[in-house]
Amino acid sequence: MIAASARPWPGVGEPFWWAVRALRNELWGFRFDYPLEAVPAAGPKGSLHYHVYSERLFFDVMDLDAQGIPLQRSRVFGETYNPAYVAWYGLANLERALRGVDAGGESAFLKQVEWLAVHATRRDDDGLVWPYTFDWREGGCLLKAPWISAMSQGLAMSALVRGYRITRRPALLDLALAASRVFEKGVEDGGVRTLDQGRILFEEYPGHPLPRVLDGFLFGLLGLHDLAIETGDPQASQLLSDGVEGLSRALEFWNYRDKWTRYGSHGYLSPPHYHKLNGVLLTALAKVTGNTVVARYAEMWGTEKLSRLDRAEIFLAFVMTKNWARLRLPRG
Repeated sequence: MIAASARPWPGVGEPFWWAVRALRNELWGFRFDYPLEAVPAAGPKGSLHYHVYSERLFFDVMDLDAQGIPLQRSRVFGETYNPAYVAWYGLANLERALRGVDAGGESAFLKQVEWLAVHATRRDDDGLVWPYTFDWREGGCLLKAPWISAMSQGLAMSALVRGYRITRRPALLDLALAASRVFEKGVEDGGVRTLDQGRILFEEYPGHPLPRVLDGFLFGLLGLHDLAIETGDPQASQLLSDGVEGLSRALEFWNYRDKWTRYGSHGYLSPPHYHKLNGVLLTALAKVTGNTVVARYAEMWGTEKLSRLDRAEIFLAFVMTKNWARLRLPRG
């Protein structure tokens, strides 16, 4: 089972801990690669593998509760359950089991699936959501609890589909189908869908001004893929097709000089782990959809081709744009 990281210093020392952690990660911890990979065996109907895998991503802000469910900890809201992290923790543990490195990985995964099934909220439109229970500011956008996300919906759908493949419980597929309904609705109507210059996009942070964070969009698309290929549901297939078409026409928005990704509309370059995540998710999505535009950007954003001059440019651009954003953007 993947372990959670150490807790921050309690009491008056905690703000200092978070500040040191941020500085360390952004400056001394800046690396042009990150332990995160696409999983070639993922994608076909029946596969238990998830599309991407890492033993580090997101785990540095998790603690496990007494039942083995991850809690997210934050300097902003303390500790609470993050449905995206619950699903991600489960999928990572399932991958460890499939690789033969953790005999308890499948059990840990099914525990997260059960948590998702129990804690889903049924809406009046018969859609299913996993709402976030804390307020969150993302750039200029303030999201008030409860709010939803394409990222958590997508990861939950992917977990539920794999839960069904293991247990054959039809109720899990029913939950996943109901979870896809938020992709049909615009942000103003309680969904995660936006329309930009005729392009359909799905939002990790569905509020205005739109943060347009890429990885949450991609997690949502992969969830729709898993649901569509498992169920053959025509609406899920259409949502996936619309989203991939919108993505392929909008990818230049996140492109920095054909070398790196921008962190949405925040005005700064992506931190290295988010840049790697964007590229790996794009690689996985290109594989399962065959979209050549998505594949081209995934290849273009690979770090292995960067020269020393490119790396120096990216590091300096990240530091400058990130700190300028700190001065410019509202704080939570």
